[in-house]
Amino acid sequence: MSEKPHYGRRRFLGAAAITIATGPLFMVSSANAKPEKTNPKNMIPSKPEMNTSFDTIKQINAGVLNVGYAEAGPSNGPPVILLHGWPYDIYSFVDAAPLLAAKGYRVIIPYLRGYGTTRFLSNETVRNGQPSAIATDIIALMDTLKIEKAILAGFDWGARTADIIAALWPQRCKALVAVSGYLIGNQAAGKLPLPPSAEFQWWYQFYFATERGKAGYDKYRHDFAKLIWRLASPKWNFDDATFDRSAAAFDNPDHVAIVIQSYRWRQGLVEGESKYDDLEKQLAQSPVITVPTITLEGDANGAPHPPPSAYASKFSGKYTNRIITGGVGHNLPQEAPRAFVDAIIEVDGYTK
Repeated sequence: MSEKPHYGRRRFLGAAAITIATGPLFMVSSANAKPEKTNPKNMIPSKPEMNTSFDTIKQINAGVLNVGYAEAGPSNGPPVILLHGWPYDIYSFVDAAPLLAAKGYRVIIPYLRGYGTTRFLSNETVRNGQPSAIATDIIALMDTLKIEKAILAGFDWGARTADIIAALWPQRCKALVAVSGYLIGNQAAGKLPLPPSAEFQWWYQFYFATERGKAGYDKYRHDFAKLIWRLASPKWNFDDATFDRSAAAFDNPDHVAIVIQSYRWRQGLVEGESKYDDLEKQLAQSPVITVPTITLEGDANGAPHPPPSAYASKFSGKYTNRIITGGVGHNLPQEAPRAFVDAIIEVDGYTK
């Protein structure tokens, strides 16, 4: 999952989730405040039991990383980059990828820094999880793969990363699908206190702020992740095999360092890297996203999230919000892959 409201999903979303008490974050039209609802049960279901793995995991040097990534579909197809969150991995898209490939898309699904087979090229590189660093990783990957422009889609850390690229590098983003909407935040916003009921939702961030929390996450990272999965998707009946397949990604040697640094940075407890200062300054202004966008939300998302009206005004291009019904939780691409894929295909149509 992500962070405190205004960070990734957290700092921004938590603040929005308590708009009744604190007032709306943004003024929006009444039309934007009424999202469409889609029930994935009414669609042709994908068959998760038939998509248990990716054919191969490729590796490529890009920026400061050797990136592990899955790829599906024709090499000359329109590129789509799918971005996962915490504590999840590329298998959130194991059913979405073949659906997109069947439609002729070239699908790229990278492990973010600190996950799976992605590794830093140098032992000297700071194990930094701040938002702009992760977004820069994806730009570097696109450069290395010679992808000038792609549809970006993701959830949690991945949606925040896609939002950032769409906002700061719109020339690289053909269109955007972001689960839970606009997730761009900044350190200053992260320092603002919330009512106790809202702060309670971020219990793990307070835990991560301590050395005990760091040691505890390192020792119990799989148990910790499984707890987050259950809290964030209370109606998702995933089995042990599904969880274990993704949990292997958390054995990355840099995983704990990246996660702890990320959450501590968002609370202003540690410094970021100065080379990202200019990007973070731009993000602190909450830039409007101009590319065509569809935002999605599951109707059973157990992670804090705002109503669509809280972020609708942050999208100035062609825009649709859709609530996916049927007990869909936080890991929407894996729980409702058909609805996720339909949104990508639809938003691609916005560009034509």
